[in-house]
Amino acid sequence: MIGQDHVVHWELKREERADIERLISISRYRGIRHQEGSPLRGQRTHTNARTSRKQNRK
Repeated sequence: MIGQDHVVHWELKREERADIERLISISRYRGIRHQEGSPLRGQRTHTNARTSRKQNRK
């Protein structure tokens, strides 16, 4: 039995996607990086971005 304060897998995915869509719609840096498929949190992009983009594609 799941209580009222627990979030089920699909609800969490939906909330996460809504947060990303909000970042994109208000043109935040993180939203733009999400759109590009680039690293978000300051990782090096000169040599590693290609590998990162391959792994993050859906």
